Amino acid sequence: MMIKPLVIAVGLTMSVMANAQSSQEVEQLRQEVQQLKALVHQYAQQNQTVQANLNQLANTAVQPPVAQKASTEKRGLGMTLGNAEFNLYGNVRMDGSYQAEGGSSARMYNQINTVPLEGVGERSDEFKSTLSATRLGMDFKAPVGAGDKALSGKIEVDFLGGDKFDNLRIRHAYMSYANWLIGQTWSNFAVPDYLPETVDALAYAGGSIKRTPQVRYTSTFSPATNLVLAVEDPKDATITGIKQRLPALTARLNHKFADNLSVSARAMGNEKRVKEDEEMAWGVGLGAKYEVVPGTTLKADYYHVKGDSSFVTYANKGVVADITDNLYQSEFDSISVGITQQFNDKLRGTLGYGYMSFDQDAGYIDALSADDKTKTNKDLWQAWANVFYSPIKPVSLGLEYVYGERTALEAATNGSNKGEDNRINMVAIYNF
Repeated sequence: MMIKPLVIAVGLTMSVMANAQSSQEVEQLRQEVQQLKALVHQYAQQNQTVQANLNQLANTAVQPPVAQKASTEKRGLGMTLGNAEFNLYGNVRMDGSYQAEGGSSARMYNQINTVPLEGVGERSDEFKSTLSATRLGMDFKAPVGAGDKALSGKIEVDFLGGDKFDNLRIRHAYMSYANWLIGQTWSNFAVPDYLPETVDALAYAGGSIKRTPQVRYTSTFSPATNLVLAVEDPKDATITGIKQRLPALTARLNHKFADNLSVSARAMGNEKRVKEDEEMAWGVGLGAKYEVVPGTTLKADYYHVKGDSSFVTYANKGVVADITDNLYQSEFDSISVGITQQFNDKLRGTLGYGYMSFDQDAGYIDALSADDKTKTNKDLWQAWANVFYSPIKPVSLGLEYVYGERTALEAATNGSNKGEDNRINMVAIYNF
């Protein structure tokens, strides 16, 4: 009889323990469910935040930009003031030259047309240096009127003015709008685009680096062809007593046959007046640039000119007058050719040759004084070779050898009619 109550007690105890264990499991399950609900709620909130951010980005992308005031912050050497953009540039340039034979000690750049004749005051074994070719310039651009049209311009100076090349002078000063240009820049007739590269800042015989005051209009026929017309003030200072009633008229037709071949045909007309007599000067020119293979470029430039000495450098006087004021004109042909090789990003070199030949007009020769006949030339030629090395991007170092001769119309009293130019040129340039 005692066994039955014991069994019942044990059963009750086990039942209570089972119920307690079941309650613990239920409570644990309830806690896990609560944790799961919290995680789901947290995920839902994060999802709503992400979606809100995406919506904000989408709305921002389609909103028009808010107008900002023009910045005056300098970027390198550029600056914006109001709606106008300015860019300051230039270089510091030091030239040196060892002159074995050549011209006046007062100046060091090319003077092939005036080098002394042999035995007539030659200057030899001289070293010269200058910083006169140091340059400073500023480009500017500002929107004008409706649309995307802008007024742009340039001001550029160096220190190659005056007889001794040590005075400030204007190189370029112009403004341009649409197809028009007004001011001083490269002549429309004597462009430097087709000249082989030189260390000498004034280039060599056969080419020209003329800048003139002008009004110019450009008409574009196609992406490859354009016609440029200009009226220019040639300022021919080589002729005594010259007067100018009208500016020179010039025309230039540029055409690009292919990416590696471009040409330029030019023409010029200009009235020359000495006292009340007048003659019409004229000239034609043809230039070409051809990239034979990448890194190898050929350049050539040709001129035929009559009655003018202002456009093409190193020419004889364009017009002379005899004792009865009859006018006679000089006439000449000139050519320069050269090849430039770009060896790598830092090194390039050029071989070049220039030649000028002047017609022997009897009236022109007779109108010259005896002294002028030894200063006036039958022909000029120069040949040069140079290398440019850029160890770092803004620095360029150049070394060049040039040899040339001039032949005068008449010999000096010692019988010599040849003058010699024999130099080594050096240059160091820092561009900014």
